[in-house]
Amino acid sequence: MCGISGSYGFGADTEGIARRMAGALAHDGARTVPEDEALVVTDQAALVHSEPNDRSPDRTQPMASSDGRYTIVHDGEVHNHRELRTQLEQLGHSFRTDTATEVVLAAHAQWGTAAYDRFNGMFALAIHDTQTGELVLARDQVGIKPLYYWLGDGGRGPQLLFASEISALLAAEQFEAAPDDRTVYRYLQFGVHDEDSRTFFDGVRRLLPGQVLRVSTDSTGNTGSTGSTASAEVTEFSSLQEELRRIAARPGRPVDQDTVAEYRERFERAIRLRLPSDGTVGTSVSGDLGSSAIAAVIARRLREEPDDEAYSAVGARQHVLRATPTGAVDQDASDVDSLLADYQGQIAAHEVRTGAGDDLEDLREAVRAQGEPAASSAPYARYAVLREAGQHVTALLDGLGASQTMAGDERHHRVYLRQLRRQRRLGPLARELAASRDLLRAAARRGSGRAAVPVDALLNSGFVEEHSAETLSLVQDDLKQRLLEDVFRTSLPALLREHDRFSRRSGVQGRLPFLDKELLAFLFSLEESAFLAGGRGCGILRETMDGVVPGASTDHRGRHDADAGAAAAGVLASAEDEWLRALGPDVREIFASESFADRPYVDAPSVLALFDDFLANPGTHDTGVFWRLLNLELWLRTYIDAPESSTLAESGGPAGSGGPAADRAARTTTAPTADPDEAAEAKSDYTANPGKQLDLVSEADGHIWRRFPLQTELVARGDDIEARVREHVERFAASLPADALPAGAPWYFVISEKIIAIAQGRSWFTWEITPRPAARVLSRFVTRTPAGIGLGDPTTMELAVREVGLPRVVAASAAGAAGKLIGKRGLFYHVVGADVRAIDGPTPYSAFPSNVSAKLPPKDPDAVSARISAAIRGAEIPAAVRDSFTGTVVMDANDIGRNVLGSDVTTANERLEATFADNPLGQGRQRTPLAILVDLGPA
Repeated sequence: MCGISGSYGFGADTEGIARRMAGALAHDGARTVPEDEALVVTDQAALVHSEPNDRSPDRTQPMASSDGRYTIVHDGEVHNHRELRTQLEQLGHSFRTDTATEVVLAAHAQWGTAAYDRFNGMFALAIHDTQTGELVLARDQVGIKPLYYWLGDGGRGPQLLFASEISALLAAEQFEAAPDDRTVYRYLQFGVHDEDSRTFFDGVRRLLPGQVLRVSTDSTGNTGSTGSTASAEVTEFSSLQEELRRIAARPGRPVDQDTVAEYRERFERAIRLRLPSDGTVGTSVSGDLGSSAIAAVIARRLREEPDDEAYSAVGARQHVLRATPTGAVDQDASDVDSLLADYQGQIAAHEVRTGAGDDLEDLREAVRAQGEPAASSAPYARYAVLREAGQHVTALLDGLGASQTMAGDERHHRVYLRQLRRQRRLGPLARELAASRDLLRAAARRGSGRAAVPVDALLNSGFVEEHSAETLSLVQDDLKQRLLEDVFRTSLPALLREHDRFSRRSGVQGRLPFLDKELLAFLFSLEESAFLAGGRGCGILRETMDGVVPGASTDHRGRHDADAGAAAAGVLASAEDEWLRALGPDVREIFASESFADRPYVDAPSVLALFDDFLANPGTHDTGVFWRLLNLELWLRTYIDAPESSTLAESGGPAGSGGPAADRAARTTTAPTADPDEAAEAKSDYTANPGKQLDLVSEADGHIWRRFPLQTELVARGDDIEARVREHVERFAASLPADALPAGAPWYFVISEKIIAIAQGRSWFTWEITPRPAARVLSRFVTRTPAGIGLGDPTTMELAVREVGLPRVVAASAAGAAGKLIGKRGLFYHVVGADVRAIDGPTPYSAFPSNVSAKLPPKDPDAVSARISAAIRGAEIPAAVRDSFTGTVVMDANDIGRNVLGSDVTTANERLEATFADNPLGQGRQRTPLAILVDLGPA
């Protein structure tokens, strides 16, 4: 709801920067122009507070201490502020207001930054000390409230910008928005974001949970003259993460009746602390146990103690937002129905339909609101829930965090099973395997039939090479440590960012009871059965909610993303498929656009071809990579490409836009589309591929051979190869440079066997091939070449078995093994035959579809050569060029060998193969499967 921003070290520019940043934080219901009382400017720093005019009880920020030394801006809630107030009063502090902000300020004055770990809640704050000149920023221990910053050097010391949203940093106009390539790579490759301090914006950092940033000057107030002590430093103020890791490493407390009772008391206290003193509060439910538990606890309290003042903000009936996915079966509908029926007198339900709209406008709006890309369609579903909540409540209690803290994700089951195996606890392992059988089978069924396309196949090869050292390491066999990793790094931070941004946008205060720091400390002191037992996650919560949440929800087994984020929105893989198909033309237009093709991150033709295959074969692809690519492109258009006067304005970007009309125009404008095949780096027909030479002196005959690689569009099944070749030869001859093809010099047309096999339908995507067990076993014994080509992949071994039969492949394998013993190589292929030798497997460095397909050799390559030669002789080319044409060669060439598969010429194969000794057509994504080969005569 609220937002803070400010700056340090900008001198005379300070006030102008502060007002621009404040304007960028304006959302529905907030001040659209920063009023004087919301802005404090000194010679060193500016502090700005943006808040709703009509809902917040705290309209006193920025707030100064009674002695004028400290000034604070604060975003969030410190839920234990009344207890802290009592402690501070006993220490001699007096208070002018009843606000949590004044308590936070007094705590800082009393204990310094050590005060922050006493806070239980969600907060981001900035405090300026006018006496020392120090500015302090801090973020809560779990990272519920965000705080971003940019550090620069103005020549006289550190310059700092900070804000609740990145758009406010951009509005300061002190640096140029540019992508952080490492973050982009890890997002596309691993699907992770918000995992460390880096953001998608180069140079913009996020303060991590439990961190404090100090910016200070020397004793004279100089911000950085020679010899000054001006500095900016990030340190930890909280011991929560380390404390939780230490607690988790110790033997856990058994789960018994006393433990369950204590957890129930702590959980209900966490809910009660997060109920506002005024306004209207509601909850969201989706069938997962976390969200249902919050709604049920409140509803039961309303039923049993209707006059409880602590619950007065709820009203007579609790507003419950129920998300229902469009285009997919809601697997948890019965659980939600049971909950609503059981508490129908205490709940006023509001159904929210989530799914595709008529166009991409909803997704564009979500991207603008987020400020950074999201990994899937789930954030839009959250946005839909929060937008509806804004029509009914001022605060929304949410089950976000239940999955990450209590093993509500099916992946946690696999981690626990590995832990039991590592600990050699064979009895519990057997019981958990049996109990988890249905869950693991269901997970396998959801993934079966979906193509596991390597992300590298869709990315620019140079971009991949630049970031080849990047890895993603996760805890695999320690359940509690994996949960803490999810909470502080790999899962929850991204969900918290999405939740906060959409809450702000919707004018709703988000409250998250499962992330109460005291509740977390108690939870991780328990044994693993509190998290996972009998194949079910959220163990202690199930025990606690027995008799409170109706049985259907209590018996609900953990499933992927079962928290109130993706699960509350009801987003399943089938719904995401449906959404992508519904928006297929719009999405395809984006993937075919010039702006997408120009990005240094993607291999646009591969993306477009794979997306076309998805549209033609729904349900066969993992849609996650499409969503990441789509979100990234929309984000780049909004925040990197867009002028300041358009799309940034509504999302809280630089002020001074062209207004709503300009923004609407910007929203509906897409980049011009282009032929996706032109997305590859253009190459002249008369130049060599990078790193190659046009001319080669052959070791076979001593002749100089000139090789002209011809770049082509992608070839698909059923394409007319002869027509394609004729078109390329005519283009080559039309602008032929002088001396490129000397008069009378014999020339050949060389074509890669791959594109012939593709056109003949003898190439298959790897997900179209189901290797038999024998193929999987046999492929393990194949020596893989440096190029990754051969029968070392189960898909290519399966094709070999289909081509010549299993007995022949087994016999060839035996012959090959015997040959190795006596030092004779090549017996395998001698027995199995040349057709099997020419089988190609997926090569990730190649152009699509070779990077995700397996191919048989072309059928009748000699006949294909003859037909291609006839097409060339019938082409519209100069007579002299036609007369010197010799014929066509079908070549299988790579960096480790060459093999002529067919031709219509009399030239010896050995001579022709020697002309490609350096593989002039390339091994990567050059898209040059054709070549003009000219014999220039003896060297």
